[in-house]
Amino acid sequence: MPFEFHKTDIPEVLYIETRVFDDERGSFAELFKKSDFLEMGISLDLVQVNHSRSKKNVVRALHYQKEPKAQGKLAVCAAGEVFDVAVDIRKGSPTYGKWAGKNLSAEKRNALYIPSGFAHGFSVLSDEADLVYFVFGSEYAPESEAGVRWDDAELGIDWLVDEAVLLEKDKQLPSLAEADNNFEYHG
Repeated sequence: MPFEFHKTDIPEVLYIETRVFDDERGSFAELFKKSDFLEMGISLDLVQVNHSRSKKNVVRALHYQKEPKAQGKLAVCAAGEVFDVAVDIRKGSPTYGKWAGKNLSAEKRNALYIPSGFAHGFSVLSDEADLVYFVFGSEYAPESEAGVRWDDAELGIDWLVDEAVLLEKDKQLPSLAEADNNFEYHG
């Protein structure tokens, strides 16, 4: 299997190490293989692939789509390095309001799997970074878009940047306690 799946502090969020094959031409790695994910009990319906290019200290956080247009994501850094974060926003979950974060880099070709019911964001640690995320469940639906404030004190996320650069829209997002969120934990 070209992947090693590791549970994070939130069992549903998986950190994935990818096997990289190097030779004199360069390198090769599989980033997603449906059969391997199914073997781990993860059934994914790929509906969209997104690419984001950002500069150092940019924080893109913390976004999700509400039900019935919820999305899961598999985040992979294609260039540079990012700190990728998933926050459990499922009401009633034993890990509600907790977050898991991992450094993802193009060099390692590692990934973070974020199921629906989680807010997702990342910060850029290198001079520039490209994050590609495979989207599962539903395509982008602007009417279902929602988010949580990146610096919500209740979450306490250390984004590992000197001075965060944010979109004005992200600065206006509510705290988790005030967020428009219809996710429920179903054990």
